[in-house]
Amino acid sequence: MKAPVAVALDAPDLDTAARWAGLVAPHVSTVKVGLELYLRYGPEAVHRVREAGPARVFLDLKLHDIPATVAGAARAVAGLRPDLLTVHAAGGPAMIQAALEAAPETLITAVTVLTSLGKADLDAVGLSGPPSAAVRRLATLAVGAGARALVCSPQEAAAVRAEVGPEITLVTPGVRPAGTATQDQARVATPERALAAGADLLVIGRPITGAADPGAAAAGVAAALGAVSAGG
Repeated sequence: MKAPVAVALDAPDLDTAARWAGLVAPHVSTVKVGLELYLRYGPEAVHRVREAGPARVFLDLKLHDIPATVAGAARAVAGLRPDLLTVHAAGGPAMIQAALEAAPETLITAVTVLTSLGKADLDAVGLSGPPSAAVRRLATLAVGAGARALVCSPQEAAAVRAEVGPEITLVTPGVRPAGTATQDQARVATPERALAAGADLLVIGRPITGAADPGAAAAGVAAALGAVSAGG
């Protein structure tokens, strides 16, 4: 069984992204095409990583605009058959509903609070209180609008799970294997802790793609998560 991991293919070029996808696909369930790669190469980015290996495609565009514009954007990429597509929960219920209607075959995944943001960052943009409170509010809003998947940091996963119940898919960026640098992530946890907190899909990028052998790094993460699952 493949690990519930989405490897972020934040590569400098499409050939590298496709090579990484082929190396990690035997070990993980999902590969993630982010905004930079998609803007540089367009639909070809999705086609190439899908051809590279048997894994789901997570199109992480974080759409955030008026409902009509988000509907048009979601409809434009729906033909690429992404398994997941992100929108910002802060866009509001009507925007989330517009994305759901425009791409009914795709799991529309609402981003709550970016994992790069800490309390001081949220205070600066007018979201007072701890990040966990903002995450829970946005999670409840998104699920109320019909979203069946959410993005939150692993530090909020348990609280969000308690808030929205067991049927909602929780995607957690900010996952870092023990001993690796946090880089630009502010709210992080190890893969084992994220899974134990209730996450369904762990987003891991540089700790895997930055390794000398990304395939071996992905296999190591998968083995560690498999051992946790086997241990109950």
